[in-house]
Amino acid sequence: MQLTIIGAGAIGGTIGAHMIRSGHDVVLCDTDVDHVEAINSKGLTIEGPVENFTVRATAITPDQLPDRIEHVAVSVKTQHTAQVAELLRGRVAPGGYVVSFQNGLTADILAGAVGRENLIVSFVNFGADVMAPGRIMQGNIGTFRVGEPGLSVITPRVAELVAALPYAEATDNIMGYLWGKEAYGAMLWAGAVSDLSIADSLADPRYRQLMLAIASEVLAQSPVRPEAFDGFDPNDLEASLDRLVTFNRKSAKSHSGIYRDLMVRKRKTEVDELLHDLKGPLTTYAGELIRAIERGERTCEVSNLDLLATYERTERLGRQLNAVVHTLQAPLRREDGPLHGIAIAVKDIIDVKGVARGSGNPNAMAGAVATVDAPIIAALREAGADVYVTTSLLEYAAGALHPDVPETRNPFDLQRTAGGSSGGSAALVGAGVCDVAIGTDTGGSIRIPAHYCGIVGFKPSCNTFDLTGVQPLSPSLDHVGLLAKDVAITERVFTALTGEEVAVLRPGRLRIGIVTSELTDPVITAEIRHSLANAVERIRMGADIIEVDGSAFVEMRGTYDDIILYEAWQVHRAQVERDPDHYGPETLRLLRTASKITREAYDAAMAKRALQMPATDAVYANVDVVMTPAAPYVAPETTPPIDTPDGEIEGLFTSVFNLTGVPAIVLPCGVNDQGLTIGLQLSSLRGSDMVLLRVAAEIERLLGVERRKPVIS
Repeated sequence: MQLTIIGAGAIGGTIGAHMIRSGHDVVLCDTDVDHVEAINSKGLTIEGPVENFTVRATAITPDQLPDRIEHVAVSVKTQHTAQVAELLRGRVAPGGYVVSFQNGLTADILAGAVGRENLIVSFVNFGADVMAPGRIMQGNIGTFRVGEPGLSVITPRVAELVAALPYAEATDNIMGYLWGKEAYGAMLWAGAVSDLSIADSLADPRYRQLMLAIASEVLAQSPVRPEAFDGFDPNDLEASLDRLVTFNRKSAKSHSGIYRDLMVRKRKTEVDELLHDLKGPLTTYAGELIRAIERGERTCEVSNLDLLATYERTERLGRQLNAVVHTLQAPLRREDGPLHGIAIAVKDIIDVKGVARGSGNPNAMAGAVATVDAPIIAALREAGADVYVTTSLLEYAAGALHPDVPETRNPFDLQRTAGGSSGGSAALVGAGVCDVAIGTDTGGSIRIPAHYCGIVGFKPSCNTFDLTGVQPLSPSLDHVGLLAKDVAITERVFTALTGEEVAVLRPGRLRIGIVTSELTDPVITAEIRHSLANAVERIRMGADIIEVDGSAFVEMRGTYDDIILYEAWQVHRAQVERDPDHYGPETLRLLRTASKITREAYDAAMAKRALQMPATDAVYANVDVVMTPAAPYVAPETTPPIDTPDGEIEGLFTSVFNLTGVPAIVLPCGVNDQGLTIGLQLSSLRGSDMVLLRVAAEIERLLGVERRKPVIS
């Protein structure tokens, strides 16, 4: 058989060499002048574990192609298909054909130039790499199928071609093989963003769910019945991963061609064609990470694969929870830094460049995008973190939902709320989607969702983080803080952002202050009181429990309503007067109530607040931290309206620390009979954030609460 192969690289060169050795008349065509020259002068060498041989061959460049070609194979990268198609337009002799040896779904492009009736398609799954001009390493022997696209029969010309090709078999469902390869290829694209071998990326349990999900995403788009090959079975993806690991461990080609294009050959990949042919979030996330690597914004490393796995959990779990507002593809960040490789969710009340600050309001969500990052976001990027998603919240963090924005659900009971206002951030961390998220807290908006979702919620001392670019609610009470899976990651992120050093605690046993009247307050449900009492006994095993007088906290709380309402009205007054329909009814009602607070009442509250500061500071005089409840009850079915009994007491134990500005942290301390989480709260003097975090780590150890698994999957 006579065959001209356009693209004499890994696949085309390997096939051509085998055909030449078998006596066929093969001309190799390639744009790489050095490769062409080496083949003509020294022959084409195939090396590696399969076979080692050299054949004398004829090689040409595209400008040397004859005007008429009877049989031609296309074996170029997908992105060059259109160029080759134009090269072949009008060149195929009557009765001749073009056969594709390519990855991807290129049939339509080629058919547009040479005619579908003149096109044969193949599926090639052996591994090969160009090692040097004139030298190709064949890594293994894999499935090779040839067939007619759109036909369910094996034609004579396919049978004739198969007889000439190495390892090939004819099929009546060639597109089924190509769609199977698309699904398998999607897993290779995902793995290529790391520096792991193909086998290692498929074998690692951390990425198993990602690999299954991305393959399933592609298979769901297949218009034909996908075929199985080399251990990959579209009907048995779970077991396919193990078989594919075995298949790839036997191959001398350890890394995919995509990885080699990115890191070895430093050239453009086929990513644009991938994203053109395939739809779906996971293939898009993988493709955008590859584009970022091509641009030099990233390099192939495991942290990229970790981020892809986080995206998969976000799609699978986060969207079930109504926690996701925007996902940010291949987010910009420094290439190194103390938070390198950590994916961080951000409450959609903070400016993230290129994203509208939605604030839980559909009108704001449709507004102009932020042109710069808020300082907290810029700091995260500078520390190397991946700011990868914005999360849902109560409208303007004011305590109520907009009716057109679904409420974030609790990862431990989808019939219950994740809390507010930082519920989206809390839900993602509670569900194990990511390890840490950013929230804001004006009266407990970090700590209450942490209590509901079984995670750590940390409100630092006032003014620790710059509030520029953060939608205000009550400027003198607003704080930016962290929600995290444990104290260790909380401390790691906090130290990276602030530059503070980890505290060294004083020698001796910890001194934990408790306000018994708060731990036994009748507004607290019996199950909360019981859990807090048990926590005190566990803590007592490693710390001294000291009763303190919390009456100053009670006095301070009395100033909260007048301050938050007055300041919230100043923030929103112009918008309410201009366009009251901008807001949901519950938020609008709150703001209209807020409009009734006089300047005199506000000034009086602020004066009393300042007057009470020495007394609240004195509570910490003889203790390291003070322990109080986090909230009076477990996660309710929905966020309680502010004018209901539950709404009035929800922030009873958290709001005082927004008034005093001291750091406060909520830790999980137990669950109720229904498996709903319960937290406790620790606070310390202003500016002692690092001490509080060190003490919290020790209390976390003493409590020994295991991290809960969400009910969703």
